[in-house]
Amino acid sequence: MTRHEQLIKALQHNFGFDSFKGNQEAIINNLMDGKDTFVLMPTGGGKSLCYQLPSLLMDGVAIVISPLIALMKNQVDAMRNYSEEDGIAHFINSSLSRPEIHAVKADILAGKTKLLYVAPESLNKDENVDFLKGVKISFYAVDEAHCISEWGHDFRPEYRRIHPIVERIGKAPIIALTATATPKVQHDIQKNLDMLHATVFKSSFNRPNLYYEIRQKTDEVDKDLVKYIRSMSGKSGIVYCLSRKTVEDLAATLNVNNISALPYHAGMDAATRSENQDAFLMEKVQVIVATIAFGMGIDKPDVRFVIHYDIPKSLEGYYQETGRAGRDGGEGQCICYYSSKDIDRLRKFQQGKPIAEQEISNQLLFETQSYAESPICRRKLLLHYFGEEYNQEKCGNCDNCRKTYRMTDATELLGLILETIHQLNEKFRSRHIVDIIKGNETATVISYKHNELENFGCAEDEDETVLHAIIRQALIEGYVKKDIESYGDLKLTPEGKKYMKRPTKFEVPIEVHNEDEDADMEAGIGACAAADDVLFSILKDLRKKLSKRMNVPPFVIFQDSSLEAMATSYPITMEELQNIPGVGVGKAKRYGDEFIRLIKEYVEENDVIRPEDLRVRTVAKNSARKIAIIQAIDRRVALDDLAERLGMSMEEMLEEIEAIVYSGTRLNIKYFIDEVVDPDEEADIYDYFRTADSDNIRQAMEELGEDDYDEINVRLVRIKFHSELGN
Repeated sequence: MTRHEQLIKALQHNFGFDSFKGNQEAIINNLMDGKDTFVLMPTGGGKSLCYQLPSLLMDGVAIVISPLIALMKNQVDAMRNYSEEDGIAHFINSSLSRPEIHAVKADILAGKTKLLYVAPESLNKDENVDFLKGVKISFYAVDEAHCISEWGHDFRPEYRRIHPIVERIGKAPIIALTATATPKVQHDIQKNLDMLHATVFKSSFNRPNLYYEIRQKTDEVDKDLVKYIRSMSGKSGIVYCLSRKTVEDLAATLNVNNISALPYHAGMDAATRSENQDAFLMEKVQVIVATIAFGMGIDKPDVRFVIHYDIPKSLEGYYQETGRAGRDGGEGQCICYYSSKDIDRLRKFQQGKPIAEQEISNQLLFETQSYAESPICRRKLLLHYFGEEYNQEKCGNCDNCRKTYRMTDATELLGLILETIHQLNEKFRSRHIVDIIKGNETATVISYKHNELENFGCAEDEDETVLHAIIRQALIEGYVKKDIESYGDLKLTPEGKKYMKRPTKFEVPIEVHNEDEDADMEAGIGACAAADDVLFSILKDLRKKLSKRMNVPPFVIFQDSSLEAMATSYPITMEELQNIPGVGVGKAKRYGDEFIRLIKEYVEENDVIRPEDLRVRTVAKNSARKIAIIQAIDRRVALDDLAERLGMSMEEMLEEIEAIVYSGTRLNIKYFIDEVVDPDEEADIYDYFRTADSDNIRQAMEELGEDDYDEINVRLVRIKFHSELGN
């Protein structure tokens, strides 16, 4: 019997397949010939089979080094299902008791076990090294090998110690496998494992069935997400978030909107994580909301959508996580919500870490940002990032390929922008640069006398969105960079300085809307986010009447976003009104009766059928945390100390306090304001909000002067203002 016939027979008998996919057979042959092997294969390509099948045919035990306990359990269960003998596959990790580990070792010594999964930490223990020295090793498989590289998206320091441990146990062929590796990461893996001469098998990273889309992350993101998942009724999906808090909050929001969802993150106990994972695999729930801890090696072929609620930290992470969609070759929609604020926040989190680590993280973030903001075919960009050429101009299966763009010559405008940055000694952000060349006489521009600059108003006829697009493209092209230390001030790069001396043609793509959309925009349609702009207008009139009666600004009663939500979901009971974002129990009781009465009359008079599918319910998020904050403020605990105690940034703390106050709870933070805000400054800010037509913080900073007032102080006084006048 030839090797090929032997392999096909084993494939049919053990796994039920009649033929190999792609490079699988060549990879297996190379490994069985005793050669080191490097496998670069996208998620769903069949990497696991490349070491599972040869382990059954070769003498000894194959050691599979894997990073996740959940992955080990999943693959061991799968192997046992293919075999009549449970001892065929085992794992050793921290989840096992001593008696269980002894039972595993007994099966290995008895020759029953062909595959042993170990975590790198377990492999590093002297007792396990000593045990494995006395066992015949067929080969070592390093799964998720990108964990070795500091440039990989999921670097694990313990993975760097694999090679010396292998040397201690005893030499055998090594097969390293990963679904995501740039050429730089690939070289790093091979060098660290001392397998630079390994045979490399690289499959195409192109997954034609996957649809890629970037959506702007706005305040309405939860509503958009619920609407999208409802449109995918009966189809399984994963929603990835960067923080455990967001995972818990979002899972609760989906459930309260009748979407069955469970959370999954490393902060949960192992039993609950396993239970939630199994519930998703068994389709007892439609959606799993998770941090990146979920999904590595999880074999669910019919995941129909993968949503990134937060922008990922790297393109490698993004590619691997989206790769969990459509593994069966069927539908796979990959939606990512993007906000430049999220990128800035992630960059700030890097501060305080070693410089080398910061540089790597910032470079990875820059690649992700460039991908999100680029108008080029998403598939083309991804494949180029992984060192693969994609010769088609458009793939036809991403959002950029479905939009229409026109290229606009921005050579002269880029020159003006770079000159202005230079004139300002590289000390201002993009918003200020645009205000100068547009000729916007904002308080900040006037206070610095920048309205006297030569470039002031030189592009007054240009659309601001185009100017911001040029700056964004200049960042991507490397002509300017944002300085993290100074909160995003624009700095010229060496390339930018060269461009100023010798400009070359610079074009930016501008999306072309159809005529109907343009006409709608000119008519003001879409200016209001409410579904019913007539009701929205009526609600604004009622709010104005109440504000005059109570002698408070209209936004203190309800903000525009709350009125827009009312004019979308038509709340006609106190309970429904409390579920409107920014309302809550306190404001509903204080102001709600007249709004409910008006909406009810409007619904009856106009025979409105209330669109339940547009009404997204909210939940009381982290009630325990909110109670802790309220109690701490009652005890006059300093807010910065409280934030540190709760593991939050000051910005997150302010967001929590704002949510509490906007929902109608009165909080007295005067004791803290007195410590950190100058009394005259406090009075000026308070007076500003008393006469302002909006409490928008960006507008407030521009009017007050960004360089004269600290944004955190303005937000603190705004909280005091809302609490005193609105609650």
